[in-house]
Amino acid sequence: MRTYAGHSTAEASNELYRRNLAKGQTGLSVAFDLPTQTGYDPDHVLARGEVGRVGVPVAHLGDMRRLFQDIPLERMNTSMTINATAMWLLALYQVVAEEQGLDAEAVAGLQGTTQNDIVKEYLSRGTHVFPPGPSLRLTTDMITYTVNHMPKWNPINICSYHLQEAGATPVQEIAYAMSTAIAVLDAVFASGHVPEERRGEVVARISFFVNAGVRFIEEMCKMRAFGRIWDTVTRDRYGIQDPKHRRFRYGVQVNSLGLTEAQPENNVQRIVLEMLAVTLSKDARARAVQLPAWNEALGLPRPWDQQWSLRIQQVLAHESDLLEYDDIFAGSTVIEEKVAGLVEAATAEIAHIEELGGAMAAVESGYLKAELVASHAARRARIESGEEKIVGVNVYETTEPNPLTANLDAAIMTVDPANEARVVAAVHDWRLARDEPRAQAALSGLRAAAAGSENLMGATLECARAGVTTGEWSWALRDVFGEFRAPTGVSSAPVAVAAEPGSELAEVRRRVEDTARELGGGRLRLLVGKPGLDGHSNGAEQIAVRARDAGFEVVYQGIRLTPEQIVSAAVAEDVHCVGLSILSGSHAALVPDVLERLRRAGADDVPVVVGGIIPAADAKELRAAGVAAVFTPKDFGITGIIGRIVDEIRIANKLEV
Repeated sequence: MRTYAGHSTAEASNELYRRNLAKGQTGLSVAFDLPTQTGYDPDHVLARGEVGRVGVPVAHLGDMRRLFQDIPLERMNTSMTINATAMWLLALYQVVAEEQGLDAEAVAGLQGTTQNDIVKEYLSRGTHVFPPGPSLRLTTDMITYTVNHMPKWNPINICSYHLQEAGATPVQEIAYAMSTAIAVLDAVFASGHVPEERRGEVVARISFFVNAGVRFIEEMCKMRAFGRIWDTVTRDRYGIQDPKHRRFRYGVQVNSLGLTEAQPENNVQRIVLEMLAVTLSKDARARAVQLPAWNEALGLPRPWDQQWSLRIQQVLAHESDLLEYDDIFAGSTVIEEKVAGLVEAATAEIAHIEELGGAMAAVESGYLKAELVASHAARRARIESGEEKIVGVNVYETTEPNPLTANLDAAIMTVDPANEARVVAAVHDWRLARDEPRAQAALSGLRAAAAGSENLMGATLECARAGVTTGEWSWALRDVFGEFRAPTGVSSAPVAVAAEPGSELAEVRRRVEDTARELGGGRLRLLVGKPGLDGHSNGAEQIAVRARDAGFEVVYQGIRLTPEQIVSAAVAEDVHCVGLSILSGSHAALVPDVLERLRRAGADDVPVVVGGIIPAADAKELRAAGVAAVFTPKDFGITGIIGRIVDEIRIANKLEV
């Protein structure tokens, strides 16, 4: 039983972890902030506004020490949601365990998980750093290291969770996750670092992290299909004979981005239903469950909100009789028929990905991303048309006053803006106090190892012990491997909503064309920008696709841009509107920066609109600073948003609305 937690500083997160463990939490699930996830130190320009926002900043060994102070790691099962920098964080964790007094045998007994699934970062989450080839090498090196030195550790947690949030159907979620597992296992076994007789141990340490949505029966059947396909793949492709090694081991985070800002109290029953989908059936029961908090669509949950989610699990486990029976769906023809259909369709898609050259090739070609963007666009269209109903959003929208959100400013936790300056100062002090020659020698050793073929874990451990920082470790590898900008999938996404005569989209298209004509010809140009390190690009992609379908010329360069880069593109492309998408909470720092840079560039007449998880008080401040419109999750109608953007362009250009 876990809650996904971490914020502000290592000290604050340590206090939170010890408090949660005292409440009955049975495992730690560490959320790292975006600079840590993407390999930047807190003082890097791209880290501005992001430090400590969506997780804990860990810039060096000192931070890791403080994060786990007074928490005996030999008794913990620690899940670390970390991917591009997974090897670095595992090295820091191991060194802290050694400093706690653990000998080699005790270190070998450490239990936990590093997510370490880079494919889903290219497709949906956006915290990738290196190209697919070097990223796969890092993953392979970690797996072979842990099999030989930390055999109880799960070195990879193949993650379909974010795929569902990026639009994946159950078939796509299964197929893409399985194709990732195949790519990883093929690479590990081809490395020659695992003897034939130990292949079963490698397979047994592969775990999965899955999304459970609110479609209860479909989600339960999806888990049965996952297990069935994994058993077949590991037996037939890799010759694993021991059924225990072939077991499909998975944990679940129930759907977070499906939670609603409108009538957020409804999120509690959504969370319970989603949890039941992966607990009610014994043959499809998760090994570990994380539940989001009811108010995550509003902002950062408070400790009390996280406690509520933990108590939901505890009531199910200790008060109900759910865990006392064999599988209650055994023999159901309805369930079996649904599972068989999912297995057949997912197996066919896995075969298609194989024909394309495997998961890594399908990432580089843009096939997987384009398919997800298309699926997501279709789902959004169903919601907007009312075909897919969401209570409180597009049906049953009337509501009584909500006592839980009567004081919205107190209904979420806020991170002290001054926190970032303290963390930046601390990393400067760390660099000044360390043994600099040893740190530089360690970085040189890492570059040399990366340029060769040796396992990178040894050089990484030396970097951790030498006081190297997260950003320095990542930049040393960037020097050798380069960086990677993943395909956006926007240009190849099909039309999801037809502009049929009399439709809302047809009316918006007419207004786009009229406005362009009134402004002197050509097409209206919209820049969709993702400033900072927030990699949740689903919303930005859907806005870009719908704006394209409404007749806009769309400028979208993907994620991880500085305000300077966004403004430079806006001026160079002579756009009529700038749309910024931020879900990480860094809007208060980054949006005013964009506005000021537009003013200095003489483009302050270009309206700026902002979308994201933005509390009401922050939205008011953004509008006061000059933002034309703020959109939050309650604004689910994308065509309506595009219409509002046209309005703001007309207002900015003194045209009649």
